[in-house]
Amino acid sequence: MYEVVLRIEQPSACAKATYGTETTIELWCNDHCDLLHVSGTTGAEGLGYLEEIVGVQELLVEGDERLAMTETCLKDRETDTIEPYLARHNCLLVPPLRYANGEKWCRVLALDSSNLTELYRDLVDEFPVTVESKREIASVPGDRPLLTPETAIAELSPRQQEALVVAHEMGYYRIPRETTTTEIADEMGIERRTLEEHLRRAENKLVDGIVEFY
Repeated sequence: MYEVVLRIEQPSACAKATYGTETTIELWCNDHCDLLHVSGTTGAEGLGYLEEIVGVQELLVEGDERLAMTETCLKDRETDTIEPYLARHNCLLVPPLRYANGEKWCRVLALDSSNLTELYRDLVDEFPVTVESKREIASVPGDRPLLTPETAIAELSPRQQEALVVAHEMGYYRIPRETTTTEIADEMGIERRTLEEHLRRAENKLVDGIVEFY
């Protein structure tokens, strides 16, 4: 199996909402409605533009992060979608679609690399396309095509997981930080150095598990 990440300058409402801004949008299509994760300092404006098109029935806001459930599906309002190209070349889209600076980011899987090549040729005839990355997925156990919670945290010890969760809940990873390692250690009833060691090991494992997907 093969995977490619493409950046496509294909007209769409989400692409227009992010063009020339700091807004990024992740979209999960569910046929009857969409789930949108909108982030960035200009995210409110981007989401407002989309709300006028498909409506928003549920919205969660935290800082510059917005999670919205739309009233209708964007795919029903647009003709320029990626799906017909994927079906034509027997390729599979890995959600979510990601939009940034007017470009659509797509992760695509195919059993044969020639399918991805033909997909690229088909798309590039219509739109500017950039191949961001391409790789062969040789085996599922050691190189899973999807990033899941299991792939990211499976190697963390229970104490490392607890340290990471408590640090997050107390605002250690917010900007600016809302707590110190001393306060987190006191909350957990352990020494500061022990807490910092747990965090360093947890962060190192998480970063090692994530960077292979970029």
